[in-house]
Amino acid sequence: RNIDGKAWTKVNPNCGSTSFVVPDLINGQEYFFRVRAENRFGVGPPAETIQRTTARDPIHPPDPPIKLRIGLVTKNTVSLTWKPPKNDGGAPVTHYNVECLRWDRTGEVKESWKQCNRRDVEETKFTVEDLVEGGEYEFRVKAVNIAGPSRPSATVGPLVVKDQTCPPSIELKEFMEVEEGTDVKIVAKIKGVPFPTLTWLKAPPKKPDEKSPVAYDQHVNKIVDENTCTLLIQQSRRNDTGLYTITAENNLGTASKEMRLNVLGRPGPPVGPIKFESILADKMTISWLPPLDDGGSKITNYVIEKKEANRKTWVTVTNEPKECIFTVPKLMEGHEYVFRIMAQNKYGIGEPLDSEPETARNLFTVPGPPDKPTVSSITRDSMTVNWEEPEHDGGSPITGYWLERKETTGKRWTRVNRDPIKPMTLGVSYKVTGLIEGSEYQFRVSAINAAGVGPPSMPSDPALARDPIAPPGPPIPKVTDWTKSSVDLEWTPPIKDGGSRVTGYIVEFKEEGKEEWERVEIRGTKFVVTGLKEGCFYKFRVRAVNAAGIGEPGEVTDIIEMKDRIVAPDINLDASVRDRIVVHAGGVIRIIAYVSGKPPPTVSWSRDEQALPEEAKVEETAISSSLVIRNCKRSHQGLYTLLAKNEGGERKKTIIVDVLDVPGPVGMPLLTENLTNDSCKLSWFTPEDDGGSPITNYIIEKRESDHRAWTPVTYTVTRQNATIQGLIQGKAYFFRIAAENIIGMGPFTETTQAILIRDPITVPDRPEDLEVKAVTKNSVTLTWNPPKYNGGSDITMYVLESRLIGKDKFHKVTKEKLLD
Repeated sequence: RNIDGKAWTKVNPNCGSTSFVVPDLINGQEYFFRVRAENRFGVGPPAETIQRTTARDPIHPPDPPIKLRIGLVTKNTVSLTWKPPKNDGGAPVTHYNVECLRWDRTGEVKESWKQCNRRDVEETKFTVEDLVEGGEYEFRVKAVNIAGPSRPSATVGPLVVKDQTCPPSIELKEFMEVEEGTDVKIVAKIKGVPFPTLTWLKAPPKKPDEKSPVAYDQHVNKIVDENTCTLLIQQSRRNDTGLYTITAENNLGTASKEMRLNVLGRPGPPVGPIKFESILADKMTISWLPPLDDGGSKITNYVIEKKEANRKTWVTVTNEPKECIFTVPKLMEGHEYVFRIMAQNKYGIGEPLDSEPETARNLFTVPGPPDKPTVSSITRDSMTVNWEEPEHDGGSPITGYWLERKETTGKRWTRVNRDPIKPMTLGVSYKVTGLIEGSEYQFRVSAINAAGVGPPSMPSDPALARDPIAPPGPPIPKVTDWTKSSVDLEWTPPIKDGGSRVTGYIVEFKEEGKEEWERVEIRGTKFVVTGLKEGCFYKFRVRAVNAAGIGEPGEVTDIIEMKDRIVAPDINLDASVRDRIVVHAGGVIRIIAYVSGKPPPTVSWSRDEQALPEEAKVEETAISSSLVIRNCKRSHQGLYTLLAKNEGGERKKTIIVDVLDVPGPVGMPLLTENLTNDSCKLSWFTPEDDGGSPITNYIIEKRESDHRAWTPVTYTVTRQNATIQGLIQGKAYFFRIAAENIIGMGPFTETTQAILIRDPITVPDRPEDLEVKAVTKNSVTLTWNPPKYNGGSDITMYVLESRLIGKDKFHKVTKEKLLD
């Protein structure tokens, strides 16, 4: 029964022994228990526990604290920090004890460990005081719960107690961007002993050299703690934008860091005044300049509003303009208007810029007639009409022109353009198309301004629609090849065909020193001239022919000597091949090269200036040579060279081939250090072959010595050592390791011997083979063998105990140490 209840609950239906495990208890609840014996005559009276028993897991002292670190050291103090233990032993850690040990100058211990804290240390930091300046000390910390103190976590090696000094240094973010109204914290991490003096300066965004001290008030404040300095700006404003500089100074030097703060918000008002570019009875065109302050964000558009001068209500005209000019439509003639403009960005609409009152009215008339137009560039279906703007624009800029045409045999004028023709700086021209070949046309032009369309110009002189025809221009010939009795010619058509289609070509050639040209008429753009004399020199030219006649000749610039042509070898790699080829193992290495030259060159392949691998196959055609290696391996990589030779010389082409594969096996893993009751540290060597790609990861797997299944270690390893956590004390493990690159995982390398998991130093196992060798009336001679495992440390002594038969307690037999 629990201590709060009175009713007893039966735990078991029957129990044949004198012990029993009571299940289903509530953690933390206190209980009483009682037991009754039963025989065939019934159940006897109960025997009840005297003291209450609390249901809870067994409690042990906690593990040692971890990550013990030394902080600030002065001539008589040392600051320590640590982390709580990983395992609290089943009960919360209530406090910590800090101890120190002093060494003398010879390296011997001068004093024993002594506790430094007078009161319980509940935080994970403590400053040890009253130390001897120049003394050498070690420090350690123990965690304490209700079961007692843990094993200590100690610093490494003795520390000399003296004042630490170091110049100041600063860590600060370089840029920060916030929205207006946001609280801003500019945090600088500060280091320096003694702690430096800190100063904040600010410079305007566009004047970084004009720095001045930051003024602290309710809006801006400086907060300094143990290792940071924070500039706090509450409810940030646009004028907080700028370049902030923090300077740290102590007696060892000065350090500075800058950070640019950009506070984004609504833009300022546009720059005025608002100008009236044009004024009409029903519309006005207004312009303005962008705001000086865009709010730190691009201006997306402008909002334009209007109101009549004698009214108070503003009406939105538009919010679409992105440029600083807009024509306000639908005004009432004779009414006086006021306009206002506001810039907008993604953070909102800025303050307005107002205009002066202006009345909607016409200030000009229609323009006068342009001068008589002229006609040029006449073809069978088009003409280009040219004219100058009128002398009088009516007081308003010319915005366009209407162009009309008529046949000379007709009386009705027809408009040519659908939209007004835009005016130009030097005259205006317009190409009229869709004319009827053989018809005669006249043209006239009318100017347009804001007031309307002016009167038309005088008609142009009549012009007949027909194509002009002339002989074609010269072709562009070249010699592509030759032998001792023939020349291969090729040419491109003339740039100008004279207005008529080119119908054929005339190839002309003559022997040097002769006057007469020999001629051949053809239709294509290629021709082979044959029957030439060996050893003689010849000139060549080509003419184009159209309906207007034979055009000017295009000449070959060089004089050609009739002899067999020798061309040095040339090698061009296929588009699929580059100077470096990367192939995965098992793939195909394929190098295709196109070889040319006269006479045809002989070709040969080599790798690293040696013979090709046996697996390599060379495939030849009339114009190419290909090297193919299927199912390639890492051993096939190297520098491949193609050599082509003929009478004109030789040519080489080299290609680097990289074959990527998974890495080779790693070096044999070894247990190096840090063997504990739940972890061990392994080290290994990188593979001799990384597969042609850097090692990205090592994969570690483990298995218990009495199991066959391997289990992955669930974290990524990029170095050549790793600490394996989560092992079971007393278990023996095998480990295996494989390297991995971007291609995949290489083969595993397995440890040759199992590794037993236990603390490096523990109590030894029990001695073995204890025997009685001799007995007298008052003595016994005993012998034994050392334990199989010494706990990781040499056996220093044995303790011999004895007890009388019938007694429960053992007593030590000897006071002195017993050794082997």
